[in-house]
Amino acid sequence: MTLWGGRFSTKLNQQAWDLNTSLPVDQRLALQDIDGSLAWAQAILRAGILRDEEHASIALGLGAVKKEFTSGQFLFAPADEDIHTAVERRLTELIGDVAGKLHTGRSRNDQVATDFRLWMLGAIPELQSALQGLQSALVENAEKAIPHPQPFSQGEKGEGESGAILMPGYTHLQRAQPILLAHWWLSHYHPLQRDVERLNDLVKRVSVLPLGSGALAGAPFEIDRIALANALGFAEVSQNSMDAVSDRDFAAEYLFCATLIGVHLSKLAEQIVLFTSAEFGFFELADAFSTGSSLMPQKKNPDVFELTRGKAGTLLGLLTGLLATLKGLPSTYDKDLQEDKAPVFQASDTLLMMLPVLAEALRTITVKPERIRNAIDSSMLATDLADYLVAKGIPFRKAHEAAGQVVRAAGEEKVGMEKMPLEAYQAISPAFEADVYQVFDPMQSVEKRNAIGGASLQSVKNQIQKIKGV
Repeated sequence: MTLWGGRFSTKLNQQAWDLNTSLPVDQRLALQDIDGSLAWAQAILRAGILRDEEHASIALGLGAVKKEFTSGQFLFAPADEDIHTAVERRLTELIGDVAGKLHTGRSRNDQVATDFRLWMLGAIPELQSALQGLQSALVENAEKAIPHPQPFSQGEKGEGESGAILMPGYTHLQRAQPILLAHWWLSHYHPLQRDVERLNDLVKRVSVLPLGSGALAGAPFEIDRIALANALGFAEVSQNSMDAVSDRDFAAEYLFCATLIGVHLSKLAEQIVLFTSAEFGFFELADAFSTGSSLMPQKKNPDVFELTRGKAGTLLGLLTGLLATLKGLPSTYDKDLQEDKAPVFQASDTLLMMLPVLAEALRTITVKPERIRNAIDSSMLATDLADYLVAKGIPFRKAHEAAGQVVRAAGEEKVGMEKMPLEAYQAISPAFEADVYQVFDPMQSVEKRNAIGGASLQSVKNQIQKIKGV
């Protein structure tokens, strides 16, 4: 059984058939295809195309086909070209020729576009939920990094009065300024939040009903498309039938969202790979999320995060592949569009596989506070040294230059800036006084950065409270 064979005198060449069939990919749209068919049957009943008993038979038959899919008992046939053919073929087996009335006024062009959009409307919340699971892990780790009040001795480099863990912040992968570890964890929360919001925005463009557009010119019957949209949960109805059957912007946009998620995950993964290396040693992965070497017994490899980094490239390839497919198509439907679903399904499957693993890997990671503390040195407080001079009335540009001279002098003497004698400071600028050594308190440096979004303890706590809606 095919849906189009009447004008042909011979069957399609078997190799051409194998190339043409989309069933291996689009069979996962089975439930959406049945739901769309149930709604269409109701629409053509209202239009007077079906009698009540015919509609009842079709609805009952489609319900039976749906049950076969949900129970895993549906059997595909060799002649099933795509999921639409498979559903209609089985419906015909169950209820007879009346099944042939179901496709009246409908084309596979508007049918598959509807199925695909229905699938995506279900996939977006699932992906958002997985993203939020990873976000929760990041917030949990941030809260662990600012646990309980603890005594704080002047000049201690690791933990402040809150017990908050300090770490080096980096720019250009060079040590820059001290920050709270909690602030670092949360810096990876916010890109994922933008991803969640971007997917929310995409829903508006996915939730547009193409069904009723026919092959390209619209349905020739009195179809109430607004009622059809309401029945299927679409927010709007497409306004141009030609555009409706060709539009795959929503698929490209979903892949863009997926790709940007991959980029954000890759950025996090890269830092975990670095920070779990022996050279940094800030974190250690749990054995359950590490692998070993077939040759070197000592190895503990961060493969989960390396694969995350690698799959970001695969996601990018899926996006560029679909855009290349779409770029030269004439309007309405072209068979090239059969290539739209595989990359979207692959991207969705990839992210839904990665995100829960990453969340649990982060929850079980071991932080090494002492190693992180030891990575903070006084050179990271050079900006605070310049700010010290600014507070004494020195213009920032001159203060910056003087602080740079202190850094150079300390480097030449191979000592930390906190160990340079006062005379050496005053030789650079007479504005330096005995209180200059108070600058070299990393927690004090962090606590000064108390503006909204800053790295201070209160700012980070406010950040967490806002995230949690407290």
